[in-house]
Amino acid sequence: MLSLEQIVRDPEKFRVALVRRGEDPPIDRIVELDSRRKELIQQADTDRANRNKVSKAIGDEKRKPTPEEITEMRAAGERIKNVEAELATVLDDLQETLLPIPNTPMEDVPDGVDEDSNVVVRISEGSTDGHGNAHWDVATDLGILDLEAGASISGARFYVLKGKGARLQRALSAWMLDIQTEEHGYTEIDPPLLIRQETMIGSGNLPKFKDNLYRDEETDLWLVPTAEVALNGLHQGQIIDPGVLPLKYVAQTPSFRKEHTSAGRDVRGIKRVHQFEKVEMFRYVTPEDSDAALEEMLTEAETLCERLGLTYRVVQLCAGDIGFQSAKTYDIEVWSAGSEEWLEVSSISTCTDFQARRNGTRYRPEVGASTKLPHTLNGSGLALPRIWIAVIENGLQEDGSVVIPEVIVPYTGWSTIEAV
Repeated sequence: MLSLEQIVRDPEKFRVALVRRGEDPPIDRIVELDSRRKELIQQADTDRANRNKVSKAIGDEKRKPTPEEITEMRAAGERIKNVEAELATVLDDLQETLLPIPNTPMEDVPDGVDEDSNVVVRISEGSTDGHGNAHWDVATDLGILDLEAGASISGARFYVLKGKGARLQRALSAWMLDIQTEEHGYTEIDPPLLIRQETMIGSGNLPKFKDNLYRDEETDLWLVPTAEVALNGLHQGQIIDPGVLPLKYVAQTPSFRKEHTSAGRDVRGIKRVHQFEKVEMFRYVTPEDSDAALEEMLTEAETLCERLGLTYRVVQLCAGDIGFQSAKTYDIEVWSAGSEEWLEVSSISTCTDFQARRNGTRYRPEVGASTKLPHTLNGSGLALPRIWIAVIENGLQEDGSVVIPEVIVPYTGWSTIEAV
């Protein structure tokens, strides 16, 4: 959530920043509500001060209140009650107005309202040739992917991995977790998959993306759309002690999304589905370390692609294409020779203090110091099934078998997937 104090101090700055994202921000409404909030607080404080003054005088003079004083004190009490009721409404209106507003983009984020304005930062060495044998054909022929079974069990955009296909996904996840924990210093977390509404709000997923999330109405718990939500909730409402930051967490969970708006080629195969696995990196850092942490996380995700032998590119998203809670985002896309396209496998984002403010998370820089808001960063490290797709399509051999990356072999016990 954006800072109310900062918006009121410089409304035009926030208006311009949000217009860069293609938003029509209710800045005037926020300023108006905040002005009324201050008026109501002043009114209530004035009545309380006058009432306390009369009460003190009566006590000091050791006398009974006069009928006029009784009448005025009762009137003051009634005014305070009415003002507090209106103040509560104004505060609710402010919260409802602020919550749907996205984070502001950082100054070095490219201008633009959609993906056409995204900027390719670099492309790794490697082939971008294609062979036109997409994973939905290759994996089906190998007997490791069953799209019909997924549709029969759950409907469109669900799938079943079988045999070595299921083992490959498990191996990829285990390998990525081992790299993140053993080499990059992350603490592995196994979080709940059902999330409270407050935690969803804290991450920025509610109320904005309500229609794209799965919810159990009886308990008002929400299926996790990404492990980022749960990791962001680890310290909600807490003050992190001095010397603890940075905190680095990683989790592998399913992700559940309705994906209402997707159409066209993305619905073929398993590129865009309602349930998928993802290894997620998450950091809490001091504001001073935030920029360096973003670049470090980007390097960590790139390293995974390199070790898998995948050709990849880094894309910086423009202001209109970054996520709701993000202030700056890099996407990593891998080349998939069968689909002959770039597949997004990671989005590395800094959310500055946006999530911490929504979440009530603070840290104390040193003993006795005032608390501050930490910055949060997140990124896929990496997302399945698109990495699975790239491994299958790029490893395809002329005889129809698939050779998997050498780094995964210790996790599978075999290096080739052959037709069953």
